[in-house]
Amino acid sequence: MKIISRFLILLFCISLLAGCASNRQSGKVYTQNQAKMSHTVVLGTVTRIEAVTIEGSKSGLGAVGGGVAGGVVGSMLGGGKGSVLMAVGGAVAGAVGGSMAEEKITTKDALEIEVKLDTGGIQLVVQEPDEAFAIGDRVRIVSGADGSSRVRH
Repeated sequence: MKIISRFLILLFCISLLAGCASNRQSGKVYTQNQAKMSHTVVLGTVTRIEAVTIEGSKSGLGAVGGGVAGGVVGSMLGGGKGSVLMAVGGAVAGAVGGSMAEEKITTKDALEIEVKLDTGGIQLVVQEPDEAFAIGDRVRIVSGADGSSRVRH
């Protein structure tokens, strides 16, 4: 029974870590607050597109989840006083691994899209590649009062 409860804790920690990957930087995804606000639209032409990377998050959830999971696994491997040492070692290793995993899981490919505005300015937007853009495409830049912007066809 003790092994089953430890397994369930490990499964919970892995699920918690997987939840870290849900923060989308897509041009088609709006937060709940953005859905309730007015947006400004400007028109322009795509002049440059470059593949970039959006850095993964380092919220600490990966370290916590990994530390708990590592501690549980480590305690199952040791016996007597060794169980405590293995739990501590497992927790430290799990925290480091969980932190690295969180950052890796939440790192995203993105596009840096430069748009020559019809008003004469240039605007640059970084977003996930959920739409295909080509140089010369006519696009809209949708900007919210929260400072967010997205490029849309």
